[in-house]
This record gives sequence, structure tokens and C-alpha cells, in this order.
Amino acid sequence: MNTTPVRWKRAVVTGGAGFVGSHLCTALLDRGTRVVCVDDYSTGSPENVAHLARRDGFALLKADVCEPFEVEGPVDLVLHFASPASPADYLRLPLHTLDTGSLGTRNVLALAREHQARLVLASTSEVYGDPLRHPQPEDYWGNVNPVGPRSVYDEAKRFAEALTTADIAVRGTNAAIVRLFNTYGPRMRARDGRAVPTFIRQALAGEPLTVTGDGSQTRSLTYVDDTVRGVLALAGSDLAGPVNIGNPAELTMTELARLVIRLTGSSSELRFIERPTDDPAVRRPDITLARGKLQWDPLTDPEEGLRRTITWFRANA
Repeated sequence: MNTTPVRWKRAVVTGGAGFVGSHLCTALLDRGTRVVCVDDYSTGSPENVAHLARRDGFALLKADVCEPFEVEGPVDLVLHFASPASPADYLRLPLHTLDTGSLGTRNVLALAREHQARLVLASTSEVYGDPLRHPQPEDYWGNVNPVGPRSVYDEAKRFAEALTTADIAVRGTNAAIVRLFNTYGPRMRARDGRAVPTFIRQALAGEPLTVTGDGSQTRSLTYVDDTVRGVLALAGSDLAGPVNIGNPAELTMTELARLVIRLTGSSSELRFIERPTDDPAVRRPDITLARGKLQWDPLTDPEEGLRRTITWFRANA
């Protein structure tokens, strides 16, 4: 197993103007890697990478990965992070989400092969569905409803994993699959529908925090800086994956809501609303593989990560 830190000369980040993608662009530039950020702005925003526009080595390419696209010049790393990721987005863009996981992944694999570049596919803990095994290791096949409202995202990612695995086996593509658990941090959209930005927005406005169901369902929250470190550690290895990257620290939605209220100093109360269909009851990664093969561990505890995120939301309200 190669664990030597890698410095790439030039990287392509699809979905690079999105939440996680923009942080990856920044981290790569900080390492001295030139970056081509590819995005169609269906859920991302040029504002997320505006601070990078004048940095040497940064280029922004507006393109939909569902259509074949070209990147001129050498490329030695491709990070495929293009996809609607929040329920609000993939329920609004169901066909685009499926196309991005299928056609988009096929096009990005072709790009990586053309340049003989290392590829990392961003998959998700959603491939485990509403899990019957807890915590979730990479060899768990999941419990996914293939025709439920969340299926457009779950199955798009499951197909992308299958396509990438087949491409590795048949064509020898140098690729890896990372399964990201709930990532949060600065640059999340306040109304993207996910729990952390929703709770912070409501708490800062003094509104009731809307907790779905009875609030006992759990999530494992990973601060974005830790996610980026994990993705780049996998990219720099010779591991194909899939590899879970997530924080095993598990919180119920009620605990998360009350923590946000305390950290914001809000007077908000909780309001319980109907729980969405197929909403997972539990979510917690088994990160034995990432710890053993990548020497990766999350370093940011949820309270500290939420403090940083709240500070960003206050400044950018």
C-alpha cells in the first residue's frame, strides 16, 4: 500500500463549484496543484470559487458532465463530485441526478482514461439505504428502496459504483470509490434541505427548529476539512475501494438540534414534523479500512465543526 503523500500537477474537479467540490479545489491549489473546476451550476455556484478566481493555476469550465467534454493539456487527477446531493436538489432534478450518475460517470471515466489520470468517484452512505446493519462497513450491500423518492440519488450512486468497478476490471482504469457520510461546513446553502444548514438558519432567525419524526434517527457528521483530507488520502493511495469516509460520532436529530440552539445562543424551540419517506433510521460509518489503509481519522469533533459553520453562516447571512 502506497501511503507516500502525492503532489499532483493538474487536477479536474467535477462539481467543483459545489459545497465539497469547492473545498477540494482550495485544498489542491494549496498543495501546488493546478485545478480545472467543472460545473454546470445546477446546484453549485460560481460564488463558491470566486475567492479562487485570481489564484495562479485555477480555471473554471462551465460544462454538464452528462455531455462529453474535453480538458486540454495534461491531467493526472480527476475527482468526480458532480451530482445533486441534498434531498431538495435531487427531488427537484430527478432525471438529471440519474444522468449524472450514469452518463456523467461514463464521461468522466473516459476523461481519466484519456489522460491516464487517477480518478476518485464520490459515492455516498446513501448506498446503504435504511441500513439493517450498524455501523455500516464497506462490505454491507445496503437496504435501498429502488422506486422510493430517494431512489434517484441512491441508485445513481450505486450504478456509478458498478460502472466504475467494471471500468477498473475491463479497462484497467486507475480509479477509486469513496463513500462519504454526512459532510457539513462553510459554503453549504442555507436552504438546501439538509439538517445542519436548516437548523442553523432557523436558530439564527429565532424560528422553531423543524425536527422530522420523533428525532431519534441518527446521523454521523463529518466536518468538510476532514472529508477533504480523506478524499485526497484515497486519491494518493493505490486503493480502489469503496472506502467509507465519515465521523463515527453519532448524533440523534434531536441532539443535533439542541446543540445548534446552544451554540447559536438562540431562543428557538423544537417543532416536530412528518418524517420523509425512506428516511434512514441510523447512519454511522465503520472506518476500519480508512484508518488501517489510509491512516485517516476525523480530527474535528461535531461541536467544534458546528461552531465554525455557525460563524460562517453569521458572516454570510
